[in-house]
Amino acid sequence: MSARPGTLPTYEDVIAARDRTAGRIMRPPLIRSEKLSQLTGADIWLKLENLHFTGAFKERGALNKLLTLTAAERSAGVVAASAGNHAQGLAHHASKLGVAATIVMPKTTPEVKVRATRDLGAKVELIGAVYDDAADAAAAICARTGATFVHPFDDAAVIAGQGVIGLEMLEDIAAAGGGLDAIIAPVGGGGLVSGIALAVRGASRETIEVIGVEASLFPSMANALDGGDRPVGGDTLAEGIAVRNVGELTAQIVRQHVDRLIQVDEPSLERSLSLLMNAQKVLVEGAGAAGLAAILSDREQFAGRSVGLVLCGGNIDQRLLSMILMRDLARSGRLARLRVELLDVPGQLVRVASIIAAADGNVIDVGHHRVYSDLPAKMTCMDVTIDTEGRDHLKRILTELEIAGYPVTIADY
Repeated sequence: MSARPGTLPTYEDVIAARDRTAGRIMRPPLIRSEKLSQLTGADIWLKLENLHFTGAFKERGALNKLLTLTAAERSAGVVAASAGNHAQGLAHHASKLGVAATIVMPKTTPEVKVRATRDLGAKVELIGAVYDDAADAAAAICARTGATFVHPFDDAAVIAGQGVIGLEMLEDIAAAGGGLDAIIAPVGGGGLVSGIALAVRGASRETIEVIGVEASLFPSMANALDGGDRPVGGDTLAEGIAVRNVGELTAQIVRQHVDRLIQVDEPSLERSLSLLMNAQKVLVEGAGAAGLAAILSDREQFAGRSVGLVLCGGNIDQRLLSMILMRDLARSGRLARLRVELLDVPGQLVRVASIIAAADGNVIDVGHHRVYSDLPAKMTCMDVTIDTEGRDHLKRILTELEIAGYPVTIADY
């Protein structure tokens, strides 16, 4: 764990953060998702933290921290090490408050994130190959200039700022005439789930289960709590919670107030992101889909329960999003790639395409292979990508091709 000085924040700090930031930051709605409720068997409520200006809840903690600075501290500026949403949240609100912000990012940070942070008014320094290098450089800048370091999660004011989300969820569900059995939040360094847990427990909502969700490739908080040595690292869709070292403050709060942690794998994260996009028309990052992934991974334990999910991070690479959506179509059978064997004589390609069209299939792409095939010399094959209405429709197309004498296989997802 990364040791960070400071005392543990309290419920009173969360209340103060709510009052301090009121009117300076939007209050995203808590909405009930009828579609996701039907699909999962749970009563699903979504806290749309992805609607913030920068697309993520990180603005809350950054703003609260800035508003707790003295005039002298504001004059000296702030520094952060981040390649993600914390960088943009701090840059945005520091600019609005007239506070100079320097963000140190690893040299490997995608240019789109560097540009976005600069466009929000921060000075960006590209130093080192990994986050730890950037963090060391940020500490050196603070020591040299007297600027205040704003940690992305292990800071009492930052944690309290994120905790306002929990207060709002409790207030909004009560206004809707209901209650929550559980609140699920993604866990990286632990700032979000810590703040929410403080809010829920401080409001005497002991019956509400607070659950944190980690990517299975980064079970860092679980290791910190039980001293485990689970492997940490890998390419995860939930890069926003891909944290190797959790906070000292956050680990203490999670140990005291969070009921349990769940780890979710990459397929469930991918499926959840796609489901939120297709069923709910909500765009989140992989980390923002972690709560739904937890429910999909074990529907039985959440069946019939009222569950609040914190959605966060609308910043996702468009090419990655496109690929995820296409892969989901392939899983459902609505997009399929067929390999059809046929005689290498004129008219065969047209005939195959005609059979698919007669069965109401839509041909998207065709590849014809004469050389790279282990079929007899007078045979060839074609790869056909088709758009269908689903698995039953796909089976009908396959049957029609086979009846016409064409051996056909489908590429497994």
